[in-house]
Amino acid sequence: MQAQIENLVKLQAVDLERGRLNLAVRALPAEIVQAKTALADTERLSAEASDALSREESLRTRLEREITGHRQKAARFKVQLDSVTTPAQAEAIEHEIRFESSEADRLENEELASMERSEAQEAALAAARAQVETLASALDKTRARVALRQQEYNAELAVLNSERDALRPLIEPENLVRYDRLSGSRGTGLARVENQQCTGCRMGVRPQTWNQLREGELVTCDSCGRLLYWDPAIAPADPAPKSPQPEPSAGRAIRKTHQAGD
Repeated sequence: MQAQIENLVKLQAVDLERGRLNLAVRALPAEIVQAKTALADTERLSAEASDALSREESLRTRLEREITGHRQKAARFKVQLDSVTTPAQAEAIEHEIRFESSEADRLENEELASMERSEAQEAALAAARAQVETLASALDKTRARVALRQQEYNAELAVLNSERDALRPLIEPENLVRYDRLSGSRGTGLARVENQQCTGCRMGVRPQTWNQLREGELVTCDSCGRLLYWDPAIAPADPAPKSPQPEPSAGRAIRKTHQAGD
């Protein structure tokens, strides 16, 4: 039975390592997805900054056209002002001149604000493009690193699979079936007993079970159902209690010392 226990312990260690590696393999694509997402987000920011610059340029083109129109109207009204004949006509033309000049000034302020926004957007675009280059390079490195890890994990899994295939035929079919069933439902099918407790569920074992374990038997945990074993190399058995030894003076009569004259 000791050989069965040793093989089951080795099999579980192999299976746990295989599980860890398989989880690591499944996690590898997430690294690429994360790098792709970061690159896509930065590319989106770069595109948004570029679009914003284009809109500002279009806005300033329109503003310049409207400013020119208002300035030209104000100039024409000023020419007409020289030929008016009544105060009312002069007042009306002066009102138009003030309006056109005021609109031109307002639009020029808008144009100045647009230029300031463009400066900020140009800086943001330059930073975004630089970040895009950095993240694109990082994505390439991540792909190369993931590919290398994939190869390493596959090589380790191949070795573990060979060890697993060699161990399973050495285990009795009944024990193997129970181990597989428990491993599938609880993650592990085998648990060592330490301090008279199952290390799988931390429940204590009965004295009879503890005695069976110390004799090298493979038993079942009453609580979690795992196969239990005891490893004397890790946790030696409790020593048998010693019978109390009588004190040297026990059962002896105490002699009295007779003094002179008694």
